[in-house]
Amino acid sequence: MKKTTIYELSAAAVMAAILCVVAPMSLPIGPIPISLATLILYLSVHVLKTRSALISCAVYLALGAFGLPVFSGYAGGIAKLAGPTGGFLIGYLFLVLVSGIFVERSMRLEKPALRIVFSVVGMLLGTALLYAFGTVWFMIQAKAALSYALSVCVVPFLPGDLAKIALAAVIGRLIRSRLTKAGLI
Repeated sequence: MKKTTIYELSAAAVMAAILCVVAPMSLPIGPIPISLATLILYLSVHVLKTRSALISCAVYLALGAFGLPVFSGYAGGIAKLAGPTGGFLIGYLFLVLVSGIFVERSMRLEKPALRIVFSVVGMLLGTALLYAFGTVWFMIQAKAALSYALSVCVVPFLPGDLAKIALAAVIGRLIRSRLTKAGLI
């Protein structure tokens, strides 16, 4: 079993704190609000190891489940996780897992362009898994048809999430290279 370093735990705590500050600020456009939470998650997989990014995300979800107002619209509590949008919140773990694995593996590639493409593919796959899990959860909880669920849970978010992925691919790499030069990762 690998030991988690103090840096990894501290960095995971900082990313969880950033997520707790940024995620509640959302734009309500329907049953699923627009939030910058996914951008923070995309960045976390660039600056943390996958395991630490998962810990960070789990801490955020646990804080919200215990009632702290860290979810969109400054909501919190187990009811938010169990409600129609809870599948997207829990789906963050799938997003981080898949994206993190791809980003970590991309670091082993020789060519910088391939690293970016590989990490972007991972973030796209992680986002697709988030959409799938969250949409199915929404359909069950809201007793909604697939066409309605897709129109409120996926379609409005595609342009924004593509922009967040592109931004994270660039900024995440810059932050990671600075942290690597500083000897932190």
